[in-house]
Amino acid sequence: MFIINTKSQLPIYEQIVQKIKEQVVKGVLQEGEKILSIREFASRIGVNPNTVSKAYQELERQEVIVTVKGKGTFIADQTEKNSSPKKLAETKIKLKEIILDLVYLGINVEEIHKLSVEYSQDIIGGDKR
Repeated sequence: MFIINTKSQLPIYEQIVQKIKEQVVKGVLQEGEKILSIREFASRIGVNPNTVSKAYQELERQEVIVTVKGKGTFIADQTEKNSSPKKLAETKIKLKEIILDLVYLGINVEEIHKLSVEYSQDIIGGDKR
């Protein structure tokens, strides 16, 4: 699974959201794949089930997972989500805010680009798009 950084400024539920999304992007978790129940997940990583529940709610809101009553929670169909103009617009706003923060910290455009490429390759591996 993955390790939670208890010293991070990022709340635990957000770390869970990010790690699951990263596993979907990397292909570790596939569309339609059943994921652990809230209780199982919480037990496995050693956090409160309410924290995992909050993460799962956010992942459902973002259409990363879907819960089917009586069957469990599954990785959602990613092709529909990827074409959402609303989600793309929201993400572009977040990216603009992050770039603003980096520029404010004195990071130049070339370094921002370098970081972007480095992190993208780390997430998706190599030159995949």
